[in-house]
Amino acid sequence: MTPSPISTDPTPWGRSFRRLLGVTSLGLLATGLIAGCKPKQAGPPGGPGGPMEVSVLTIAPAPVTLTEDLPGRISARRVAEVRARVNGIVLRRLFTEGTDVTEGQLLYEIDPAPYQAALDSALGTLARAQADATNARLKEERYKQLLTAKAISKQDYDDALASQRTFDADVLSGKAAVESARINLDYTKVTSPVAGRIGISQVTEGAYVQAANATLLVTVQQLDHVYVDVAQASSELLRLRRELASGRLKADESGNARVKLIHETGEIYPEEGTLEMSDVTVNATTNSVTVRAIFPNPRGELLPGLFVRARLEEGIRPNAILVPQLAVSRNSKGEPTTMIVGANNLVELRVLQTSRAVGNQWLVTAGLKPGDQVIVDNLQRIRPGAPVKVAAAESAPTPPATASAAH
Repeated sequence: MTPSPISTDPTPWGRSFRRLLGVTSLGLLATGLIAGCKPKQAGPPGGPGGPMEVSVLTIAPAPVTLTEDLPGRISARRVAEVRARVNGIVLRRLFTEGTDVTEGQLLYEIDPAPYQAALDSALGTLARAQADATNARLKEERYKQLLTAKAISKQDYDDALASQRTFDADVLSGKAAVESARINLDYTKVTSPVAGRIGISQVTEGAYVQAANATLLVTVQQLDHVYVDVAQASSELLRLRRELASGRLKADESGNARVKLIHETGEIYPEEGTLEMSDVTVNATTNSVTVRAIFPNPRGELLPGLFVRARLEEGIRPNAILVPQLAVSRNSKGEPTTMIVGANNLVELRVLQTSRAVGNQWLVTAGLKPGDQVIVDNLQRIRPGAPVKVAAAESAPTPPATASAAH
């Protein structure tokens, strides 16, 4: 076979031709590589299947009762510290500690002997004064007749009248002494001033108690109803008054604010309480106002000093807008935002104003209006301006009749 002149020609022209052919081949190869590296043209947003499908929640205002949880402690409705009112030795204790006692029930007996003797002495003094007063009155009556007959001088009659009045005064003083001695004697029998549960006795039989030091004997607390005192920020109190005055919050139909009690374990106390009063003075240290609620305690479960949380009912917001917390995020400024389906089914970013959490939802005060469609899923895969397809439209869930709110 005859060899190709291109591959075998040893002349300079043949060598130049081969170099030109190699450069041309490299150029074609580079062009192919560049074409292979060129990016593909982006398809329409939402992938090959078109706009992304999202689920939405249609905003529908609904009334919601707003509440506020505040920590507090239980105190007895009535507390009576039973103290000694006379000096003496305690002879007997007539109750069982920790039991319920009635009003007027005998609790202690203090040695009555010295007080009985004082009463007897006062009675004797009174009897003597009454006898002297009787004698002076009879003498005054005789002298009055003698003065009429001009048998005695006017001075003698005046002396008899003054003597009668002096003995009458002694009678009054004697009666007062008798009453005082009788009161002291009664104080030797110590009774309960109120009905309630009695605590631990502070004295035992044989102990010496004193009236001057008002020796504490025992404490009785009335527990059929108990108080719960909580501290509410003064700013919150002013806000509630403004919202009630403006109509954004409406009071309960009964006009009485209801309160629920929550134990440390999270259990809700079955009995409902009522708001009793709020203090008229703001605590300068904490800038708060004391609010007092009263609760029935028929089973004696609530004990003084117990830590609880009181759920105070603030009022009813008639047109509340609630958004699930999962549909709300934060922008770089820390503002709450949410995605909604806007015009032409394009995603729109809304900046919200949220005043508080209501359960697992946010109470929105600005940024949304009735009928807005809030996107609740695929939030990480969409962006403002992207077209979306609404998968299912559902109304906002009706909020519970009473919703606990936290700031």
